[in-house]
Amino acid sequence: MSFRDWCWQRFVRVGVITRQITAANADEKIKQLYETAFPEGEQIPWEDLMRLVGEMPLDLTAYYDREKFIGFTIVYPRKSFNWYWYFAVREELRGKGYGQQILTQLIEHYKGQTCVLDVESPTQVCDNMEQRRKRHAFYLRNGFRDTNVYRTYNDITMTIMMMGEGTFTMQDWDDITNELKRFWWPDDIKEE
Repeated sequence: MSFRDWCWQRFVRVGVITRQITAANADEKIKQLYETAFPEGEQIPWEDLMRLVGEMPLDLTAYYDREKFIGFTIVYPRKSFNWYWYFAVREELRGKGYGQQILTQLIEHYKGQTCVLDVESPTQVCDNMEQRRKRHAFYLRNGFRDTNVYRTYNDITMTIMMMGEGTFTMQDWDDITNELKRFWWPDDIKEE
């Protein structure tokens, strides 16, 4: 690692702080990032998401560089694996090492536990293929692997990736979506 990279990592490590977020203290900045960072077809309506934060054991964390809001994550901690559900960094701050720092903190927080996430497939023909490929490569570089489990909702194919021991099957996916359906599931989602 170069001296410049070391200094940058030290700056980010020292400057990034976390705040646990509840439905009561979620602010407009988090909502705005949520509504702009994810395609509409991948979003749960904000009011429903905040209700889920109150009803489910979700870990909603906001990240700040001193007082500057950087991004947020939502993790659904489960006994068999932790589902990294949402992860977003403000667009103007992407490519500056913040996403790497946040992911490193998440991996450390859930160290020794299996973690799973879903990302838009990097092979599905679409308008944002380059963005999808970069996102997929980012997770591969950070120790995640493809599970060869894919799910399509409303014409968006999701690739399931995991870090940790074991395997992830379609039954695991069905189990987690069935858990979610106990709390929320819209009528207009078409599963393929």
